[in-house]
Amino acid sequence: MTTTRQAPVRLTQFAHGGGCACKIPPGELEAVLGGLTAPRPAPADLPLLVGLDTGDDAAVVALPARGDTPAQAVVSTADFFTPVVDDPYDWGRIAAANALSDVYAMGGRPVVAVNLLAWPRDVLPFELAREVLRGGLHVAAEAGCHVGGGHSVDDPEPKYGMAVTGLADPDRLLRNDTGRPGVPLSLTKPLGLGVLNNRHKATGERFEQAIATMTALNRDACAAALAAGATCATDVTGFGLLGHLHKLARASRVTAVIDTAAVPYLDGAREAVRDGYVSGGTRRNLDWVAPFTDFGTADTDTCLLLADAQTSGGLLVAGEVPGAPVIGELVSRGPCSLVLR
Repeated sequence: MTTTRQAPVRLTQFAHGGGCACKIPPGELEAVLGGLTAPRPAPADLPLLVGLDTGDDAAVVALPARGDTPAQAVVSTADFFTPVVDDPYDWGRIAAANALSDVYAMGGRPVVAVNLLAWPRDVLPFELAREVLRGGLHVAAEAGCHVGGGHSVDDPEPKYGMAVTGLADPDRLLRNDTGRPGVPLSLTKPLGLGVLNNRHKATGERFEQAIATMTALNRDACAAALAAGATCATDVTGFGLLGHLHKLARASRVTAVIDTAAVPYLDGAREAVRDGYVSGGTRRNLDWVAPFTDFGTADTDTCLLLADAQTSGGLLVAGEVPGAPVIGELVSRGPCSLVLR
């Protein structure tokens, strides 16, 4: 369903991009991060279980068991972006759900977050910033996660997100490097958020189905994946399904085969691609994975949707998740990390 509801201030017009489409392209980011190591060893009693090596969704540090307290893992992440929708409250909800998602993608439970706010104080009224923060607080409360303040800066572009800390069982993490051949792939939210958001930015049309998808927590999907015995997952955000799946397949040393007919899309997504509402981030995603992908007979629009830069997308799980479509499988490593069929 689409409606046109003109906000008093169109927040998306104050940003060069929107949502996770504003991410630094994956190839450029990997070039920046390559070879970076800590200048001195970390404490031996607090081992880093998940770090920079595989490009996973969050960092994870192990806390040793003490007395009657079992071993736990601390999950740490941060995520923020420019406005993806014009409504400030909705933007706050979307940004918070997106930041919390990284903890769920690791199999964790978010426990405390702090706000990250950049605001053009001489351009946009602080009443709008308050609505953004209220939206974030609402979603964090839904997740059972404390919000304990945060940090703000004066910035020409509005930006909002959260740094989130969570807890997990160190023996039941969801990682992107534990995929194995013969395991199906499940996707817990439909694709198409990027092209619908880009259409919203260009026209002011409001897509309720996209807002409902972006504000939905990945909490239940995480719980279902863990209950099903999954050990491998990632969330689908700014690098698109193909980008995040490529990283998972590369880290796990497998090939991912996608059944293109089984991938779910939001209503209006194909029409948005047809009408040209494709972000630069999506095209960069597709360019990045192209050398590692056998596209088969997939048409251009399908490839763009599979690379669509999502904001607060679903979990991509190596395993079957009740209620989520199976969109492919992992197989033994071949010449390409991704194969479309």
